[in-house]
Amino acid sequence: MTKIKFGTDGWRAIIAEDYTVDNVARVTVAVAKWTKERFPENPAVVVGHDCRFAGELFADTVTKVLVHHGVRVHRAKGFVSTPMVSLGAFQLKASLGVIITASHNPPSYNGYKLKGHFGGPLVPEEVQEVEDMIPAQHGLDLASIDLAQAERNGLIDHVDLETMYVEHVERNFDLEAIRNSGMKLGFDAMYGSGQNVIPRILPKAELLHCDHNPSFRGQAPEPIHKNLLEFSDLIRTSGISSGLAVDGDADRIGLYNGKGEFIDSHHIILLLIHYLVKYKQFKGKVVVAFSATPKVKNMCDHYGLDYQVTKIGFKYIAGIMIKEDVLLGGEESGGIAIKGHIPERDGIWMGLTIWEFMAKSGKTLDELIAEVYEIVGPFAYERNDLHISESLKQDVLKACGEDRYKAFGDFEVRRVETIDGFKYHFDNEQWLMIRASGTEPVLRCYAGSDSLANARKILEACQRTIGA
Repeated sequence: MTKIKFGTDGWRAIIAEDYTVDNVARVTVAVAKWTKERFPENPAVVVGHDCRFAGELFADTVTKVLVHHGVRVHRAKGFVSTPMVSLGAFQLKASLGVIITASHNPPSYNGYKLKGHFGGPLVPEEVQEVEDMIPAQHGLDLASIDLAQAERNGLIDHVDLETMYVEHVERNFDLEAIRNSGMKLGFDAMYGSGQNVIPRILPKAELLHCDHNPSFRGQAPEPIHKNLLEFSDLIRTSGISSGLAVDGDADRIGLYNGKGEFIDSHHIILLLIHYLVKYKQFKGKVVVAFSATPKVKNMCDHYGLDYQVTKIGFKYIAGIMIKEDVLLGGEESGGIAIKGHIPERDGIWMGLTIWEFMAKSGKTLDELIAEVYEIVGPFAYERNDLHISESLKQDVLKACGEDRYKAFGDFEVRRVETIDGFKYHFDNEQWLMIRASGTEPVLRCYAGSDSLANARKILEACQRTIGA
């Protein structure tokens, strides 16, 4: 028996190794039992899959197990993004949402995400409850469960979640302002499940990788610069004003200016706060994961907004968003949610918000970033994932835990935060964060400074200090 564990964002495993029909069925037995306990009257689950290999097969497995246990299924038509399933769970008043996706992981993986009835990630305590109920065997004859009969019995209906999502976008954005702005916009879906949305709402956008390729051409569909060089070149040579990229299930954002330069999530978070507060007169708390730039606090201080830092994992942010008045929740990895939408990361929604900001203001992305810099000061960010031995990783973590690092090269430590990893603050609002991967011998190092060159100097000093 494989022990199945849900990580920061669902269960993920390699297809045909641990990610099998039988293991998906085991998880779904727990989901069905949990749903019936929590929602004894009319339990219902929205089920969808993204563009990955065998997504439909695994979604069929989920559907079979649920209907066998008497749980109604709202089955998505075709492939869908994670935000579509979350929105569907909320709008259809379902008990839960399930999407078969491994998000930005390499193409050999698939995964299983749980979404709450409120339209965001199921909160950590409830994910744990489901995990604790996963049986050693599912005990079902899956081949004998007849989906056509279940549909005739009213246990399955098919829903067009993509159209539901597009109509939600049309109600909430000034798309005419974007369409008539004169901006040339680019969109890279990375072969992911958000590929149809931008063509439907902005038909003149320049498209890249908006076709169905379950192997993603061998590339992990993560919207970071090293994976988007073709898109960056297209922007630079085609006169595109701004480019938007999203990951495999379209919940993370990658953003480019008109020069083909990558705009990191820290800048996107600050741009969104600035637009929502100054231009749209929104208010509310800002909640960010521990790896976000401290400049977010500067922006919150400027606008008089409450500010909170959570552990890394969007489910911690979503747990606050469903209880409090939150303006924005965001994390360094490109997952951001804002007021006026569901409490869910959504790369397309964030990209459209930035494009609406550009269209309404008549300014370029660089000019809007200059407005942000007037408030918080200029800054740059860099991240380095160090692939090291497990023993060195543990040695470094021990040294961090014992507060042995007083300086990294010329950068003297002024204070340390330990919410989730170790964040070292230096003079002049410079910082370094060290956090270990929970699943592999990798040490993630993040740095912020006044320039990219200085951020890289901090990372180099870190590497020398820890002996990596």
